[in-house]
Amino acid sequence: MTAEAPRILLLVLRRDLRLADNPLLHALRNTNNKHTHVLPVYIFNPQQIEVSGFLKLDAKSPYPEARSRVGGFWRCGPHRARFVAECVWDLKESLGKMGSDLIVRVGLGREVVAAMLQQIGARDADGAGKVVGVWMTRDHGTEEMSEERGVRRSVEAVGEGAIEFRVFENESYLIHRDDLTMEPKEVPDVFTHFRKTVEPLRGNIREPYPPPTSIAPIPPHIPAQKAPFEIPDSLGGLIAALLKPLTGVDLPGPPLTLPPGAKTTPLFKGGETAGLERIDYMLSSGAMTTYKDTRNGLLGEDFSCRFAAWLAQGCFSAKTVHKAIYEFEEGRDWRSALPGLSSNKGSTPHSAGFGKGENNGTAAVRFELLWRDYFYLCMLKFGAATFARSGYRDSSDNDHGWKTLADPRTSAAFVRWQRGSTGVGLVDASMRELYLTGWTSNRARQNVASFLAKRMCLDWRLGAEWYECLLVDYDAASNWGNWQYVAGVGNDPRGERIFNQVKQAYDYDPQGKYIRHWVEELRGVEGAEGVFQCWKLGMGEREAVVNMGGDARIAVEDPVVKIEYGGSRSRGGRGRGGRGRGRRGGRGERSER
Repeated sequence: MTAEAPRILLLVLRRDLRLADNPLLHALRNTNNKHTHVLPVYIFNPQQIEVSGFLKLDAKSPYPEARSRVGGFWRCGPHRARFVAECVWDLKESLGKMGSDLIVRVGLGREVVAAMLQQIGARDADGAGKVVGVWMTRDHGTEEMSEERGVRRSVEAVGEGAIEFRVFENESYLIHRDDLTMEPKEVPDVFTHFRKTVEPLRGNIREPYPPPTSIAPIPPHIPAQKAPFEIPDSLGGLIAALLKPLTGVDLPGPPLTLPPGAKTTPLFKGGETAGLERIDYMLSSGAMTTYKDTRNGLLGEDFSCRFAAWLAQGCFSAKTVHKAIYEFEEGRDWRSALPGLSSNKGSTPHSAGFGKGENNGTAAVRFELLWRDYFYLCMLKFGAATFARSGYRDSSDNDHGWKTLADPRTSAAFVRWQRGSTGVGLVDASMRELYLTGWTSNRARQNVASFLAKRMCLDWRLGAEWYECLLVDYDAASNWGNWQYVAGVGNDPRGERIFNQVKQAYDYDPQGKYIRHWVEELRGVEGAEGVFQCWKLGMGEREAVVNMGGDARIAVEDPVVKIEYGGSRSRGGRGRGGRGRGRRGGRGERSER
């Protein structure tokens, strides 16, 4: 008697690398057993991450390098490449514990899915589909929407109507699309107006889906990776393949090295497991409660939630963050809202704020998560304008005379910005931290973005692309929306504001600890003024800085921009060199989300 052919459901996972609150896995409960097997697949898209490290020996890639459009930088640098690999492998291991697996492939989504359908066989001898469905969640970037359309066409062409294609709403966000009172095209151009439509926020958020308790097995035959690529069989091999082509990371000149005493952040280990641990830590340590007071910090590990990296890859959803916070506020075990958290945690500690309702810190975290929702809705509303020079406003009046890299002098100045050798201490510290760790604080990001767009007068998209390359927590909607905001072509109703990076250093790094931490040549400088404006150093200190080597000489002797500020708080720093704070304090890419 011939065994029944497997009825396979193909799950194409993208930025939904989690078990809990995953709409695809939740929907498996209601399929009426149309499938006997489930095949989860993650595809490394060669348009967004360089895949030449997966090539077989001496093979040539069929795809162009994954470079950005304006600056030609790698679309995904080493920090995020490693993090994504860890996210993928963590889910692979979690599914493995349930008797399933996550199959890793390289290629364009439409090509990988078509090859899988052809290898499995879209029909058996009796005409019933062996592959009964292909499911994926919607991601609203222009490239991601194009990828979805390509997968749909492949399913329709190969399946000839016998394969169900379903797309589920991405539920990584705080407010469910069905709970909004407007369509994306109606989203207000000012965040405050949008916020008022969803308040009170705390009571307007749905419950997250529980993780699956079981999942159908993977099919007995797994389609092979299409040549000329091969897939490693370990996390180490996966990381090595992704990092192999990324030597130098597009930074001209000698390599930047980690200053003595500085370290790359240990917080960013990819995957749902590590992400849930971070949520638990922020609540149990009390850091979530004090977040409103600490979020403008520059140096340390706990002043920021740093949830954005895990949110960007879908390792947990914003609803899960809210649920854990809500339980904490109500005086209940928040760990019950974090399924998958390590079981050896013991009893719930009663940290500051526990059981006392919403506080300034927890409210501020929800507020930041709502900003993330807002930028994703703006990307839906404006589409390709998200990545256009003129921004959301799409007007010739928005061209501020930004310079491109065509001029050698401009190109040289941009390299100095990349390397953190502009001569402006706050900017230089942030740029070195970013390059060496893949992260820098929200306050620093605002200042760096404003410096590039409004003081150096360079095309803001160069900065957005460099951040895309280096940030471990890169999210397309938030990154590009925030760069537009600071550049004056996005959602900031006061788009003309300009940060005074020296004044900001006095306000947020008054002793210069952050700057000295990352700009090693300034560690011997006494006082604050020379650290914030190193061109003002006296002859003896200037010589000592120059003797440190590297880019120190040009930063001291020829700063990219000299920002005038005397350091007196009583002056207020208004006007062109003003605080740049306002109600929101500017909108650099929100690293806390």
